[in-house]
Amino acid sequence: MKNIEKLNRSLTEFYDKMSSWEQSVVKDTPYSLAQIHTIEVLGHHQALRMKDLAEKLAITTGTLTVQIERLVAAKLVERVADPQDRRAIVVVLTEQGKAIYQQHNQLHLDLVKELSKHIEPEQMAVLLDSLDKINNEF
Repeated sequence: MKNIEKLNRSLTEFYDKMSSWEQSVVKDTPYSLAQIHTIEVLGHHQALRMKDLAEKLAITTGTLTVQIERLVAAKLVERVADPQDRRAIVVVLTEQGKAIYQQHNQLHLDLVKELSKHIEPEQMAVLLDSLDKINNEF
């Protein structure tokens, strides 16, 4: 049980630090953290249906609809016909949205490089495997 308690503290501390870092990154931008997270997910997946995007963000489609309306108004995303099913609509980043994604993603990459500079390749492989297992549970 000791390891579970230690893991709990470590994950909580990491989450708090990551959340604080995320807030500091977006505080001087005109975008909310929720908007940046939406842009991140779309940047990773290129195009998603609203239902799939909501699942990846772990929010309701109603909440996502409000979010997408704001991002459309800001000209960061657009709704387009799904190439596989012309009756369906997918959400994609605009060129401006892609630029914001690339900028924010680079900040993440720089942070991860800094945080992992003392982690050996074998340790990195174990960490990646462990995080994949944790993420697959959500």
